Amino acid sequence: MDKPYSSRKQRCRQDFRARFLAGVAFLACLAIGPLTVHAITLLQSDALKIGKKIWQNECNGTVAGLTSWNEGENFASLGIGHFIWYPKGQRGPFEESFPKLVSFISNSGVKLPTLLLRIDETPCPWNSRAEFLHAEHTQEMNQLRRFLADTVNVQAEFLIARLQNALPKMLAEAVPSERAHVQRQFERVAETPQGCYALADYVNFKGEGVLHTERYRDQGWGLLQVLEGMNRTKGGETAVEEFSRSARDVLIRRVRNAPAQRHESQWLSGWIQRVKSYSRD
Repeated sequence: MDKPYSSRKQRCRQDFRARFLAGVAFLACLAIGPLTVHAITLLQSDALKIGKKIWQNECNGTVAGLTSWNEGENFASLGIGHFIWYPKGQRGPFEESFPKLVSFISNSGVKLPTLLLRIDETPCPWNSRAEFLHAEHTQEMNQLRRFLADTVNVQAEFLIARLQNALPKMLAEAVPSERAHVQRQFERVAETPQGCYALADYVNFKGEGVLHTERYRDQGWGLLQVLEGMNRTKGGETAVEEFSRSARDVLIRRVRNAPAQRHESQWLSGWIQRVKSYSRD
């Protein structure tokens, strides 16, 4: 049974999360009119379990994996969700999420390492993958890894808050006649902690599906597209199983639509295994 938060820092985190979700609901009302967005409610232990699963998916559950820069990419991937941090002068089609994570952690009352104190004004200090790998064992990088390892619980809360914030964005992007359908599918999957894991992992893994830069042949592959591909009404395990199947179909479609030079078929097997895990507790 979960114990209530007892420390001042934890109470601050609860208060911030409540204000954050209230703001999300307010913005949702502005964006989508009469539809009501309900807050996702999870026990602290369930949120942490979701965070650890995503950590396993993204970093093999290792501390070393908390600081990565993948070959062929122009950004660092940091934390349990491999949140993106761009260096100066670099941008891409993907949303930069690491500065938002750091702000969330700071607002929860956790002390930041020197490297991250002015993250809103400072880009990623490593300008390339080569520079990043060269700094792998520096004091600065070791402090960053320790900070990320010590804040797994808050990063898990950030993932849930990010999921909550995804719904009004998706509803605003969806065709008006489909908004109620998208929200209904989201809510039936979110009925259980396993469903919340599926939603949180997928939106972290492949995005919300609202950016037009994240589409091939005008077809997206984000959470919005997965929800649009669902049509049943039962919640619980049935909803999660349908979500898993729809995610698989969306990813297969992405690979078929992808430019040949990207060779995305090499990743499809791993992607499918990942979304299959959604229906297994």
